Amino acid sequence: MNAYLSFGSATGIGSMPGGDAREAARTVTGSFEEFPFLAELPARGPGADMIGRTAGMLVELYARVEPSGWRLGDHPGRDTRRARSWLREDLDALEESTQGYQGQVKVQAVGPWTLAAALELRNGEAALSDPGACRDLAASLAEGLRVHLAEVQRRIPGAQVVLQLDEPSLTAVLRGHVRSASGYRTYRAVDRQVVEATLREVVGVHDGGPVVVHSCAPDVPFALLRRAGAAAVSFDFSLLTERDDDTIGEAVEAGTRLFAGVVPGTDAALSDPAGSVMGVRTLWRRLGLRPDLLAEAVTVTPACGLAGASPAYAREALAHCVRAARSLADNPE
Repeated sequence: MNAYLSFGSATGIGSMPGGDAREAARTVTGSFEEFPFLAELPARGPGADMIGRTAGMLVELYARVEPSGWRLGDHPGRDTRRARSWLREDLDALEESTQGYQGQVKVQAVGPWTLAAALELRNGEAALSDPGACRDLAASLAEGLRVHLAEVQRRIPGAQVVLQLDEPSLTAVLRGHVRSASGYRTYRAVDRQVVEATLREVVGVHDGGPVVVHSCAPDVPFALLRRAGAAAVSFDFSLLTERDDDTIGEAVEAGTRLFAGVVPGTDAALSDPAGSVMGVRTLWRRLGLRPDLLAEAVTVTPACGLAGASPAYAREALAHCVRAARSLADNPE
């Protein structure tokens, strides 16, 4: 069995409720002393949402908000400037909260295929409809991520930066389920080899640093993501079925870390921490894996981002992830 890259035992996905960057940074760093993340606050509006935020990172490509969503254009406008301003504000807040910190810090960006499914071309169709546009978008994203990762490293010099690529539309892209602008048809499925090669290109911008790919959709393609270079896969644990067992077992055996989303992303009654990870223990037994590998192979997270949660629940959910991870480490059986 390959050795696992070392990750913190618990972290968040990315989005948080509210619009106060400093409050969000304090909550995140206070909750996760070993593995904080750069909070995203989509409640502030366009440009703070996951698509707009990543569109603001693109190099030599720009996007603006249209009634139908984000559309690529020739020049940076108000929406690009707003997205970049909010990102700087969030980085400022995280930098203030991590003075002297040494350890892992996670940052998130939308991956190339979800971005291609969400960004429109001038004709109103998704970039996904044009293979050339997909290539240009992936190259622009890769350059933008290089700049972003360097900036995070400059601001938090003691950090080992972990990059998370959010790919909730990836399975729909692979299966040809992404709907066109009219909604009456779907775009053709993209060849798996093309999908994998593009992901490998974007994953590779991190210069050997760890990359997590996150999807809170069903049927996450674990094997493809592993081949593309992802060190870890983040997913909603409640969406797993027993037909996922083989691919998950193979991923674990190959050294892929699992970011198991076991805590609901919106307000819900939380069970005791041990109960939240009971399904993880059950999966481990079903796969015939050694219990002592659990803490080494699993990071506990919410099922998805917390933007739709109340501030009080978001704080409790993050603290619950830490307690659940401790329960998993203390009692893996």
